Amino acid sequence: MQQNVVEYGIGNPQFRPIVVREPMQASFLAMSAWIALGSAIGGVLRFWCSGAVARAFGETFPWGTLLVNVVGSFLIGLFAFATGPDGRLLVGPTARQFVMIGVFGGYTTFSSFSLQTLNLARDGESALAGANILLSVGLCLISVWLGHAAGLVFNR
Repeated sequence: MQQNVVEYGIGNPQFRPIVVREPMQASFLAMSAWIALGSAIGGVLRFWCSGAVARAFGETFPWGTLLVNVVGSFLIGLFAFATGPDGRLLVGPTARQFVMIGVFGGYTTFSSFSLQTLNLARDGESALAGANILLSVGLCLISVWLGHAAGLVFNR
């Protein structure tokens, strides 16, 4: 079975898509390995960053998770736009998925956010739970938009 992969870059001076045919199973397994490696890197980065913030500001409110999600949202917005078809950075599909799905997927923590919000609510801290929801969603949306805007500036 064949899979079509679109590549941009070297050997393609007009940056038109080149369709490369790869065996489906081999490319799927290789991509899975790259994403697994990226997820491991992102997970360790999340552990370090959120732990440092928790040590600095305490654990009454999940500031570490909030910061990781906001920064991760900005970075994925910037990277997605800067490496997209109209972006200035030429990144192949494997590298792009390694970073976006693997590293950023492992780095951001929606599942942790959900569990921490539930725990705040169950502990009777409904105001903190609501603040965590509003801040996380609002700041992450703003952050991904700012990343996209930074990608626009970068691509000029």
